[in-house]
Amino acid sequence: MTATQTQPQPQQYEQRARRRSRGGPVRDVVGLVLLPLPLLAAMAPMAFAGGGTRRWFGRGESQRAETQAAKDAAAAAFYELDTAHRDLRISVETITAVDSSQRARQAAVEYEGFGRRIDQVSEGYITAVDAHDLDRDDIDGAAVARARADLTRAREELERVRGELDWFAQSLAPLLEGAETQLARLAPAVERARQALLAASNALDAVRAQGLRADDLAARLAALGPELTKLNEGAGTHGVPETIRRADEVLRTAEELRREAERLPETAAEIDKRLVSLRTRSQAITTRAQQVDPVLSELRRRYSAACWQDLQRVPEEAARSVREAESTLREAQRARDEQRWSDATSRLATVRALLNTTDEAVSAAGDRLRRLDAVSLDRQQEIERTRFAVRDAQRLAMAGRSTPDPRHAGPLDEAVARLERAVGGLEGRHPDWWHFLTETEAVRETAARVVQEIREARGGAAGR
Repeated sequence: MTATQTQPQPQQYEQRARRRSRGGPVRDVVGLVLLPLPLLAAMAPMAFAGGGTRRWFGRGESQRAETQAAKDAAAAAFYELDTAHRDLRISVETITAVDSSQRARQAAVEYEGFGRRIDQVSEGYITAVDAHDLDRDDIDGAAVARARADLTRAREELERVRGELDWFAQSLAPLLEGAETQLARLAPAVERARQALLAASNALDAVRAQGLRADDLAARLAALGPELTKLNEGAGTHGVPETIRRADEVLRTAEELRREAERLPETAAEIDKRLVSLRTRSQAITTRAQQVDPVLSELRRRYSAACWQDLQRVPEEAARSVREAESTLREAQRARDEQRWSDATSRLATVRALLNTTDEAVSAAGDRLRRLDAVSLDRQQEIERTRFAVRDAQRLAMAGRSTPDPRHAGPLDEAVARLERAVGGLEGRHPDWWHFLTETEAVRETAARVVQEIREARGGAAGR
């Protein structure tokens, strides 16, 4: 038998039983009485070998042997109950350390109740043992019978409570499984968080070695210090669920910091590239903006006011936007020099938006002149292009139908009428060519929208 399998010694039976009792004398004979059956069997020859011991004969000997067996069985029942109770305590402590649910709290309360019941039956067992001295020379048969009955009753009570305890332990299996799963996650989660923090710190050191301060990243990494302290304090202080949650959060934050640190040299290079590119683009737009005034002069000379009056403020607005873009570019450069990467990126985005708007406005003047020149020379091309779009939508609306759907026919009929009105508005000495172009474009957009609606409706019907 290995060391882990060794049965408790007699004095251990006695000590466990006495801890359960609530008073009463301790008899020296209990240690011998509570010997396991194998040890009693080994000692049996010595009991009949003299040295002050007695031989039992006849019926009295048989009664004493039966009573001793009852006493041994009660001792074994007590030991098994005590061991089961200790095992259950470990399970309940595992559950309550992890689970704060109502069911877990109720399990702890029920466990305490079992403890009180076990104390009661243990005290009954000790009382039965103390009440009967089976080694007395003058003990009679009636006393032996009473002892056997008391010890048998004590064993039955111990076994009954043991059965209830086993049933309760089985009912806790789902809670215990969940708690053990959480506990199994605990150490790896904490270790991953620590390793992630170390990796983030190393990445930050590598960036600094390249001359990049990364102050923002360093501050965010330092802010994780208190969280690491709490992780080191352990689940015993902060609880298992909270510790796992904290470890996961530290892991996510540290990994994000590491990725940002590793990208920082690339970010710095990208910002430098964008500074050069946007500065060059600003200069180009400034040059192009200076050409807007000649274009506007040509529009005024050749076309009615309705064709160009909305472009009157383009030169002024373009110059203002370029000045604002150049000022913001200087701010972005300062932010980059001070390694305020987020500020530099934000300002570069502002510059880009300003230059896009200015570029569109500057381009609009030249594009307007080209379109007006083209349509004034050949209006028929624009008309035919628009009529084709409407007829194509009408053919699709009539495909497979004897009459078009009113939802499609109405917009298309209105588009035809709108085109005719736009063509009729070109009569006169100074027609509004720009109005004509905007109207034909609107008619084509209507036709395209109707085509899209028809295709979506038919596609949905085919899918069903």
